[in-house]
Amino acid sequence: MSFVLLHLRKSIIYIFFLSRVLVYIIFTRKIFDTYSNLRRNTRRFCAWNWYKNGKYYTCFSCQVEPSSQPKTGIQVGIDLGVKHLATTSDEQFLSAPKHLRKSESQIKRLQQSISKKKKGSKRRKKVVEVLARTHEKVANRRKDYAHKLSHLLVQAYDFIAFEDLSIPNMVKNHRLAKSIVDAGWGQLVQYTTYKAESASKRVVLVNPYQTSQRCSCCGKIVKKTLAERMHRCTCGYEQDRDINAAINILHLAQQVAAS
Repeated sequence: MSFVLLHLRKSIIYIFFLSRVLVYIIFTRKIFDTYSNLRRNTRRFCAWNWYKNGKYYTCFSCQVEPSSQPKTGIQVGIDLGVKHLATTSDEQFLSAPKHLRKSESQIKRLQQSISKKKKGSKRRKKVVEVLARTHEKVANRRKDYAHKLSHLLVQAYDFIAFEDLSIPNMVKNHRLAKSIVDAGWGQLVQYTTYKAESASKRVVLVNPYQTSQRCSCCGKIVKKTLAERMHRCTCGYEQDRDINAAINILHLAQQVAAS
């Protein structure tokens, strides 16, 4: 694969042909030095491209040695939800950005515009492409947030516990389906798991049965509806229901890890 380097004052343009497509990448000098060292010191390095929604994408893949992160010795249970994307057993609430909800009005307008256009017309095709790009932006924002949040979790904790949720079954509830999909629970768990493995840390998935109903203090089952946001037990323990669930998730994960 032949290439050309154009050295500018503050950046470097890397130009090459990939599958008969002209590709150019603009690097800052610091990033280019990192890229060059990576390519020189890795056993496998490859690149490929694809076309989607009117854009060409190039992906670089390389094999590197895993680097472990400093140990913190902290364990955490995480309850995934709709109101808050994640609630931790150490009483932190991680917000749900709701990317789809924020773009819902724009998507609705585009869908209405498509329905008014003649099938097969150029105008309809143009609006369909705009709608596809809008959905792509929503997906990219959700993916970016999941990457950033999973990175923070792996940095902060050595042992992370999630519920092993059956998301395909949960989205059958039509009242919550859109919010569940918009939250991206599966994506967050997936990204956290592989990042924890590469950092020599651990993620454990536990059975979600009655984690929200069980008292994390005495173990008694306290029935609650979805509308009830506080856990109140006869033993006197009171806590936010999501924090109580996160503590139960951590306890179950510790039992799984010890067995």
